Amino acid sequence: MTSSSFTYYIITEKPDYCPVNPGCICYSKDRLKVPKLKVVPLSGRPLVDYDVDVRCVTEVSLDEAGLLQALPEDAERLKWFHQREALRRALRLSVGATVSVEEEGKELRGVVRYVGWMARPTPPCPVAGIFFGIELKGADRRKGNTDGTFKRETLFSCQRNCGVFAPFTRVSAALDPDPPPPPHTDELNVGDRVTYFSDSKCRYGMVVSMDERDGQHFVWISTDKDEAGKSGGEIQVPLDLVAKGEVPAESESIEVGAAAMETDVDGPCLGVNSMVEVTMGASISYGIIRWIGNLPDLDVLMVGLELEEEKGASDGVFMGERLFSCPFKRALFIKLSSCRPDSRFQSLSANRDEKLDDGERDTERQPGKLETVPPITTEQVSNLLIGRMKGIQGHCNSCYMDAALFGLFSCSSVLDSVLFKSTTPQDAPIQETLLLDIVNPLRSQGFVEGRHIMKLRQQLQKHGYSRSFTTDEKDPEEFLMVIMYHILALDPLLKLSAAGKVQESYCYQIFLDQNHSLVLPTVQQLLEHSFHSAGLKLAEVPSCLILQMPRFGKKFKMFDKIIPSLELDITDLLSEGPQQCMLCGHLAVNECTDCFKDPVFSHTGFKVFCAECSAQVHCHPQRQSHRPARLDIPVGYVGHGAPHALTRDKLELFAVLCIETSHYVSFVKHGPDHEDWIFFDSMADRQGERDGFNIPEVQACPEVAMYLEMSPAELANQVPRDMKGVAKRLFCDAYMYLYQSTSMCLYR
Repeated sequence: MTSSSFTYYIITEKPDYCPVNPGCICYSKDRLKVPKLKVVPLSGRPLVDYDVDVRCVTEVSLDEAGLLQALPEDAERLKWFHQREALRRALRLSVGATVSVEEEGKELRGVVRYVGWMARPTPPCPVAGIFFGIELKGADRRKGNTDGTFKRETLFSCQRNCGVFAPFTRVSAALDPDPPPPPHTDELNVGDRVTYFSDSKCRYGMVVSMDERDGQHFVWISTDKDEAGKSGGEIQVPLDLVAKGEVPAESESIEVGAAAMETDVDGPCLGVNSMVEVTMGASISYGIIRWIGNLPDLDVLMVGLELEEEKGASDGVFMGERLFSCPFKRALFIKLSSCRPDSRFQSLSANRDEKLDDGERDTERQPGKLETVPPITTEQVSNLLIGRMKGIQGHCNSCYMDAALFGLFSCSSVLDSVLFKSTTPQDAPIQETLLLDIVNPLRSQGFVEGRHIMKLRQQLQKHGYSRSFTTDEKDPEEFLMVIMYHILALDPLLKLSAAGKVQESYCYQIFLDQNHSLVLPTVQQLLEHSFHSAGLKLAEVPSCLILQMPRFGKKFKMFDKIIPSLELDITDLLSEGPQQCMLCGHLAVNECTDCFKDPVFSHTGFKVFCAECSAQVHCHPQRQSHRPARLDIPVGYVGHGAPHALTRDKLELFAVLCIETSHYVSFVKHGPDHEDWIFFDSMADRQGERDGFNIPEVQACPEVAMYLEMSPAELANQVPRDMKGVAKRLFCDAYMYLYQSTSMCLYR
């Protein structure tokens, strides 16, 4: 459900019998046509709703909710909500506006470069606080505290300490023009070769001198050719139009390589955020298209590139007009026809095409057809997946996405519904890329080129889900949440029951209390202890259960080793359904949470008893203080005796995502035998230097079985660095476990 599906409210009066304060921002599916609204606060525990009298709330717009949510306290939100004019002024501010911003008690001048979330809302919460990212200008440059990056994500680009993030209460529109930014004179010296713009054309020369007049900085240049095309002469050029070094102006000398063009049967389709390359002199430079349009006196379509290296001419300004923003010396304006797709994602296309016969080419993408290929079977793994240049080719911090996609789709169909469920027209291209360019080639050919992953990342970035999907490392759950929740609106995979309320989610983060007794736990034990600590039960059997291990960040992990549970028995974790007494096997009627950690009982399983066994267990002096609770027993089972033939509800492990330092890899359990494991690394090796490409690899790892068959004591004594093959990474570096209900898979 999208944020536009809700109505947003601010609590203006303290409701009766409700722990929400005036100023709290809430959302609801209800409108003000009912006497009581069922609202969910944006702050606090998710999915806890309250019945609030409509007289205690006032409706606000989605944008107003975001602006107010950026404030830290409810009282402050209520205060600024009543200042309606301040809210209206903030709503009128947009990217490019000249503003003043209060920072540490001082009024600083700058330009708005970003308006939006600093951190995406945690589903199912639909909204986070909206902040303004401001690039400081003039004398206030270097008085900020950021370069536009927040928690490793680049929200806008500026020089170090030249930016600030602020809520709307500290930002106001400037009343007078923004003073010109200080020049980059320290980067130019007399005698430097430079590129400069004159009459919208790119020319070359050498710096003769520099001066300042009326607050503006100019460069005197000895030109190679003047405006008339004659050699020699000097010209005075504003510093903003001068770039150090020689940057190619036009691209007549750039020939679009035929091989690069042939890598896409439809020809290269380049747009904003496309990764491209251009020939600059004797070398190739790479960049991202940030702007497309027409420039004065030029009748051809031009693009503004943000280059990977400082080989450009500005920071996105052309002839005094800002067309986009990037670090200084990274912007280059050039003909669109001179750009070609980044060949680093296509290095293997020609070679692979030569190896494909006509029959194999027919299995390539057929536009308009959303037909899925079955997962790779155990019998196919050796021929189709094992080896170098197998799996998904990684590039530019894509390992989190590579490992997640390989684990989810290579040998399992449990989430295939996301590949062809109905979706919105604007999101359909993302679904098609996922199915036709990634999943189907992976299953039919055993290999996905890095350019297809980059295409998916570009599409996600273009949709605004993150401005750094094409460059920065992320966590797998962030990517999966975007795909399953924001893009494809998949029904939540997990329904949890807590205190009579049902909470929905897509994955479950395991948390343990400080008094746990686990040393070398299994995943089964971790899940049970986490549920016990949080007072949770499963409202229904999930088709896919995604479990995040108790580790935080890339360095801290709670356990040195975790034993994979090949099956998760979730029978006792269900909130409804018959359960067997753990002692005699008869129908259980009581559950005792106090007995859960009693060392007399087994180390796994919730402690449920029939009436007779419960009475016997709790007559012991050490357990007389326990408080057993009644179980919800389905009516059809009451009075029918012992359910000795009760079917246990179990989930099957099919993949594990691991991270050691900052690189994700995945293990896949592809068959029933203990030896049926494969290990995938999207960046196992590399060919070439900067212009080279990563080599992915899939390898069989039957050695895992040897450690799975060890006793806990034997496994605890294993020194990680001495463990055979890649087994150490599975047992010591687990980040996320993926389980499936075999009865809900599309192909079995």
